[in-house]
Amino acid sequence: MSKKMHLNCHIVGVGQNPAAWRTNEDPKAFINPQFYEETAIIAERGMFDAVFFSDSLSLHGHAQGPSQMLDPLIVSASILKVTEYIGLISTISTTFSDPFILARQLITLDHLSHGRIGWNAVTSYNPMAAKNFGKIELPSSKKRYERAEEFIEVVTKLNDSWSEDALIADAENGVFVDVSKVKSINHEGNYYNVAGPLNVPRSPQGKPVMVQSGASQEGLELAAKFADVVFNAQNSFQEAKIFYENLKSMVILKNRSRDSLKILPGLYPIIGSTLAEAKERKEKMDNLRNLDVDIITLGRQLGIEPSELKLNELLPYDLIEKASKDIISNGFRTQIVGLARKENLTVRELILNNFGMIRTIVGTPDMIADDMETWFKGGAADGFNLNFDSFPTGLEDMVEHVIPILQKRGLFRKEYTERTLRERFEA
Repeated sequence: MSKKMHLNCHIVGVGQNPAAWRTNEDPKAFINPQFYEETAIIAERGMFDAVFFSDSLSLHGHAQGPSQMLDPLIVSASILKVTEYIGLISTISTTFSDPFILARQLITLDHLSHGRIGWNAVTSYNPMAAKNFGKIELPSSKKRYERAEEFIEVVTKLNDSWSEDALIADAENGVFVDVSKVKSINHEGNYYNVAGPLNVPRSPQGKPVMVQSGASQEGLELAAKFADVVFNAQNSFQEAKIFYENLKSMVILKNRSRDSLKILPGLYPIIGSTLAEAKERKEKMDNLRNLDVDIITLGRQLGIEPSELKLNELLPYDLIEKASKDIISNGFRTQIVGLARKENLTVRELILNNFGMIRTIVGTPDMIADDMETWFKGGAADGFNLNFDSFPTGLEDMVEHVIPILQKRGLFRKEYTERTLRERFEA
């Protein structure tokens, strides 16, 4: 095949399983720079497109383990010195960030990395995060997406404020910049007034890669207009195909080419040399989980009080239906509820199925590769945003045992042939 999968390595804490830190050689790996460096080096050995950093702007669940991670932009900067090809994608809140500062940070990193930087634009739905930025109440979902669209427009304009050939650096004639090719943006909008131009030259890759992970209608509209990559959550192959075609059609309606947007569903493989070994790995780690804390997490994702959830009972669908849609990710809630209804899962079963948020597959390397090939060839995905139960072992299993199968089948690259992250996603 000429078309190849795109694979990102998604880092949440020290692993997707909340008990991952208890299985790590260094239980404090969360704050150890070597943890991030080693993860990126392994992912680069596996020819991943990028390392994808999740983030949170409030503290929760910290008594039982690392709830999120260090600042992703700073972590990305620390990884540059130990990697050469792999991309680095940071999650950024458009609700609580400043577009000028972010544009400068992204393009600074892009110059330092020679074009390997991307950002995942999220609107932030956690009320606790709002309180860290002087806001009493979180803006409505509609307002957050309005702000996000203008935020992205400003970042794009700032990046475009320098032409590609504006930086001359002609030492002999003493001309450093062609000022006619550096323009103010003079943006005046509902949320931002930014004069510009940016105070650093244009990104080496034209502009940093932009990822979008919202699955609401507003999120999909935003993705169709601006995004290069979409990270989505789909548990069903048929539903994923419908999502894929619908979003690709929306991209065309925005006067973009169908292939200008890559769709990467989340996938959480738990790998063993046999199916029994893979199941045993999952069971051992699940036995270390604190389900009382997991219930709090699930309640937050559903927008209801954790006390309404009973481990051995079904979800309270009537309460979920009545709950506010402004303080949750509607896309994730749709996936969670849809999976629970379809498979008649109890709260306990749903939690142990990764809350239903990211599709989990437990199996051998061939089983994992077969599943990925089915989705890729079947028109449900351009690749995957891969989650692993615990770093580095889950990622190592993928790199050592699954990636070679995908390469042998002609589904995944054997070497990096594109220099910048944008060129890689456009290939």
